[in-house]
Amino acid sequence: MVKKKVASSIDVLSHFLVPKMEIIDDSEKKKVLKKFSIVENQLPKILVTDPSIQALKANAGDIVSINREDLTGKYTVYKLVV
Repeated sequence: MVKKKVASSIDVLSHFLVPKMEIIDDSEKKKVLKKFSIVENQLPKILVTDPSIQALKANAGDIVSINREDLTGKYTVYKLVV
């Protein structure tokens, strides 16, 4: 028996365990890469098939900023969508 893939009606980005994410524009992308003295391929990667990336409607090559908070404070992580 083959199971059909059912489209989820859950808003992934509003879940309390998912950090705030957004796609950054080209000017911010240049600032981030210059700040860390790196090229795009040196950023951590996140798959385009990730449910949160699909909810953002990000494409391969986009950079996503992820704002997290834990006991040590708030911080931002940048990931390249592949």
